[in-house]
Amino acid sequence: MMKAVVFNPFSGLSGDMIVASLLDIGANKKLVKDAMTSVGDVDVQISKANKLGISATKVKVKSNNDQVTSYKKIIKMIKESGLGDSVIEDSVSIYERISDAESKVYETPKDRLRSQDVGGFDAIADVIGACAAFHNLGLDKCEIYSTPICRWEWFENTTRGGPPITSPIIMEIIRNSCLNTKYRTGPVAQETINTTGVAILAHFINECNVFFPKIQIKRVGYGEGGKHPEIQNLLRTVIGETDEKLISDRIDVLEVIVDDITGNALGNLIQELMSSGAKDVAVTPANIKKGRPGYMIRVMAHPADTNRLIKKMVQEKGSLSTMVMPVKRLITNRQIIPTMINIGRNRREVNVKIATDTRGSILNISAEFEDCKKVAVELGVSVKEVIRMAECVAWSRLSGIEKKTYSCESKKRLD
Repeated sequence: MMKAVVFNPFSGLSGDMIVASLLDIGANKKLVKDAMTSVGDVDVQISKANKLGISATKVKVKSNNDQVTSYKKIIKMIKESGLGDSVIEDSVSIYERISDAESKVYETPKDRLRSQDVGGFDAIADVIGACAAFHNLGLDKCEIYSTPICRWEWFENTTRGGPPITSPIIMEIIRNSCLNTKYRTGPVAQETINTTGVAILAHFINECNVFFPKIQIKRVGYGEGGKHPEIQNLLRTVIGETDEKLISDRIDVLEVIVDDITGNALGNLIQELMSSGAKDVAVTPANIKKGRPGYMIRVMAHPADTNRLIKKMVQEKGSLSTMVMPVKRLITNRQIIPTMINIGRNRREVNVKIATDTRGSILNISAEFEDCKKVAVELGVSVKEVIRMAECVAWSRLSGIEKKTYSCESKKRLD
């Protein structure tokens, strides 16, 4: 079975609520607290709470420095914190997501941004704490889901003026995440979500659904928000197991139809899109309006790369419109292992790709073509023979069969 995690923000969402819910579910308190206090002068208090009859964990972060830090300095402090590589990488990515949103909303270069909402040391501690707890629980190996964020709108005054209802930064983060189509409002005239919480959730989740996925629940944790005593200001996090044998992933499929492009320009466009982050590009001949022959260009992209790839198509081709379709795909676990093979008296290394399901069962073994081609050209043998030998050796190693080397002369095959 595969582990799955569901964040259920039924009554609010903030950075400290995410940390608290992960602690409530079993994350190591000392490890998380040490991580949160590793950057900036902050005090972190972790306690149990009872919110309208529901037992929960509460995390309170107090900054002893009211200074608002620039995004550039925040990234530098996180990278120099001495935390684990995974925690640093995720924390930086979350702040990059926030800075991208704020830069767009306020039309200000990222290196000049200084946010009162997320530039304080308490917000930095929340981001780092959430990432530390996430990896401490091993959730990076799980499928991560969320139900729609239930939030309530309000007006407030900031240094930039009074924004309408919810912060424009939050709206921009939601728009560029799996959360964007699942946004909804609640019946109470007050706000219960913040920028840090939304950015953390947007970074980690793979999919957002109205209903819980089909899982066998193993653990449940609640994180208290500490505000709005008249409602259950709580975040619920659930860890369970699913029968899925493959990993689900969310990508965008971009489609554009063209009829005025040469073969050379089409080949160049494909190369440009792949080098700009596209997962794959496919071109299909098509009959379009007025019976003209044309091409349908289909691009598979990570949602975070969608806008950049659309811009690239406009620059290269002048496309006036692009269809964007969010889709779910099922993928295998993939691992590259170096495999030694003997060809005559020559010993060479070839990389082999191993595909497995979530239970570890081998689904496919495939030798890397470019590696095999290089060996074949160098030693004057066929690519087909190099591929066969590399895959046989890999199957032998991974199937627990006695390791053997296969040569072109013997042409031995795996039984």
